[in-house]
Amino acid sequence: MRIPLWLKLLWTAWVLVWLPVYWREYGLQNFLFFCDLGNLFITAGLWLESPLIFSWQATSLLLFQTLYTIDLAGALASGRHLIGGTEYMFDPHIPLWIRLLSLFHVVVPPLLLWAIWRLGYDQRGWKYQTLTAWIVVPINYFWRPQFDVNWARGPFFHEQHSMPGLLYLLLYLITVPAVVYFPTHRFLFWLAARWHAKS
Repeated sequence: MRIPLWLKLLWTAWVLVWLPVYWREYGLQNFLFFCDLGNLFITAGLWLESPLIFSWQATSLLLFQTLYTIDLAGALASGRHLIGGTEYMFDPHIPLWIRLLSLFHVVVPPLLLWAIWRLGYDQRGWKYQTLTAWIVVPINYFWRPQFDVNWARGPFFHEQHSMPGLLYLLLYLITVPAVVYFPTHRFLFWLAARWHAKS
């Protein structure tokens, strides 16, 4: 067993608490956010000990959840949001215990890197994530568009009006794999090679 049983059980127990709470608070569409989908994929990855699943999720989540962590840490240290996106963590209208559940964003990047170090890196991951985006983001565009899940209608949860919506969607589906998924894939491939060389 390359992943400890206690970690599998702990993560699974947390997901079983997190999932109904988020469903009740935010609605079903919330589980189409890549970060929330990632929690479910990570659960499967832990039990299957799958390098592909962890590589797949890392190409999607590593950059954005690291930026989330930087913004949250910056806000805690200085009172200012360096990037944005974690303002809701300081909203007193949201119960504290629900906000604390969002700390999974901080845990996920080191967990993904540890799993890739432990299991290895699968180069197909970024292609699986690209296919996932090509399926999920059009759903976000048409289903409950008012929530702008994954910024399918515009950046930072604001619908854009500078170009036709479908053109924005097409550019999104081309640009994000090219400027996020593939560069992250190259970084992880390089990092895994260094780890392998040292082992």
